[in-house]
Amino acid sequence: MRVLITGARGQLGRALQEVLTDHELIPLGQEEGDITRPSIVERIRAFQPDVIVNAAAWTQVDAAESQPDAAFAVNAWGAQNVALAARAAGADLVHISTNEVFPGDPGRFYREFDPPRPGNTYARSKWAGEQMVRSLWPRHYIVRTAWVFFHGGHHFIAKIIQAADRHGRLRVVADEFGNPTYALDLAHAIARLIRTRHYGVYHFTNSGFCSRYEYAREILRLSGRGHVPVVPIQHHQWPRPATPPRHAVLLNTLGPYLGIELPPWQDALRRYFRRENTQE
Repeated sequence: MRVLITGARGQLGRALQEVLTDHELIPLGQEEGDITRPSIVERIRAFQPDVIVNAAAWTQVDAAESQPDAAFAVNAWGAQNVALAARAAGADLVHISTNEVFPGDPGRFYREFDPPRPGNTYARSKWAGEQMVRSLWPRHYIVRTAWVFFHGGHHFIAKIIQAADRHGRLRVVADEFGNPTYALDLAHAIARLIRTRHYGVYHFTNSGFCSRYEYAREILRLSGRGHVPVVPIQHHQWPRPATPPRHAVLLNTLGPYLGIELPPWQDALRRYFRRENTQE
């Protein structure tokens, strides 16, 4: 299959290029394929892809509060352009979305068919993108994921390690929960999904969940920094421009029916550090 990947230089985009080696790949970074421009529709159609994976996104959650137009341009209007391109090319479309489309009520776990209720600008822009895809092209897979990490990315793992080395101690929110997800495992799940032609909404995260505090403790332990003290705090003690959902934990209920299951997040994190150590 000819697989076109938008956001090819991002975490998931790079992981997909590692995994989809048995396909003809057309990777488009922002320079080659700015999805906010209407001209991208014809540009993508001209490649005649069989599958499009829209991994391009505005992911600066806090910055979206002060730059809503920029967030919506990529996450909503960009999704519209890619869906129109998929329709023009007659291609299947994989659209990547987020756990943040859910409100994250404490104690809740969210399945694919639960109604979204986004609570910040970034989340609203991603929910708008989902609606664009649904309304424009039926041959779609909407894949929601959470807390994605990959090598060379600017993610929670990198931030925790940098802060630990800089300050020697940390304060980490203990009442925000989610599913850490290794982009390599997510890419493998998508690779299997696009062969099924079972269109719809899927939640793909590494199995299990944790708090930011628990996640940070495991990051420090596996990176050889287990001695660094970590103080658990409440979310209101770490004010942010955006209010993240406190318990937007995804349940991967539909993937297993297709034989698609992701390993536990702890195992994923161990494999991440094993590869990091071999690259040093």
